[in-house]
Amino acid sequence: MESWGWWLIAAGALVVGELFAGDFVLLMLAAGAAAAGLTGAVFGFGIVGEALVFAVVSALALFFGRPWIKSRFYRTSHQVKIGVSTILGSEAVVVEHIDAESGQVNLSGELWRARPYDAARSYEPGERVRVIEVDGATVLVGRD
Repeated sequence: MESWGWWLIAAGALVVGELFAGDFVLLMLAAGAAAAGLTGAVFGFGIVGEALVFAVVSALALFFGRPWIKSRFYRTSHQVKIGVSTILGSEAVVVEHIDAESGQVNLSGELWRARPYDAARSYEPGERVRVIEVDGATVLVGRD
């Protein structure tokens, strides 16, 4: 088998490796190997020319292509809230008198045990409060 064929096999292996790695480095090296294999097959470059094409294309892909691809895949502007972070800051309606001992709020249609964030405060049914902290299955609430 000629050298360009080995470059194409290496490109395929690098793509498979990227499926397990997921950091886009192997994908950029695969692009370099594919470019080396194709230029060797089309233009008849020898192993030295193919290695040079591999080095140049891989370097360009790593320094320019990888950051662009990562920015597309790992955008931070659309972070999904999960767990406790979904209710922090939410508005709730007091259902049962809240003091330092007990209380209950309706939070997005669910009943939660509640205590005041400031232990000296108390809230009456019907008042609107905001979730400041979560302590296990109890929300600590307060006013804005």
